[in-house]
Amino acid sequence: MQKAQGYSNTRTYDLVLTAILIALVFVATVFLNIKLPIGANGGLIHLGTVMLFLSSILFGPKKGAIAGAVGMAIFDLMAGWVLWAPFTFVTRGLQGYLVGKLAWSKGRQGDSFVVNLLATLLSVPVMLIGYYLCEWILYGNAITPFASIPGNLVQNAVGIAIALPLSAVLKKMNITAR
Repeated sequence: MQKAQGYSNTRTYDLVLTAILIALVFVATVFLNIKLPIGANGGLIHLGTVMLFLSSILFGPKKGAIAGAVGMAIFDLMAGWVLWAPFTFVTRGLQGYLVGKLAWSKGRQGDSFVVNLLATLLSVPVMLIGYYLCEWILYGNAITPFASIPGNLVQNAVGIAIALPLSAVLKKMNITAR
């Protein structure tokens, strides 16, 4: 019975933590965003990207992928970007998974600043390609999506600039320990 109870507690903890991370991504996306006056489509910088990176670096690929995918897809649904939601789910899920997988590779648990930086940088093309394909499909034009790339780059740069130092501080505080 003791073993079953421990397994149940771990699953409950993981479920609650994942739900909290989803909520943090959503809240950071909703309440902390700036519309950019770039190109016809503009762009949106939000701190949901910071939370996606933090979730992935601090808690690994699965939680990072789920938090980014679900949190930002819910934002799209609630903000009237319904057609974008499936693309956001896939794109941000892949981005979160990649960051977490690299940050937690070779026994690291998001402890290496250099690896975390590399992981976040390598995830940027995933987002760029995902949203480029989304716009191409939604707008029926392969040229129009290029206008969104500068805003997406700025969004990722802000996310990296905030998430990396913050993750280092949170790691030192042992925030991920149970």
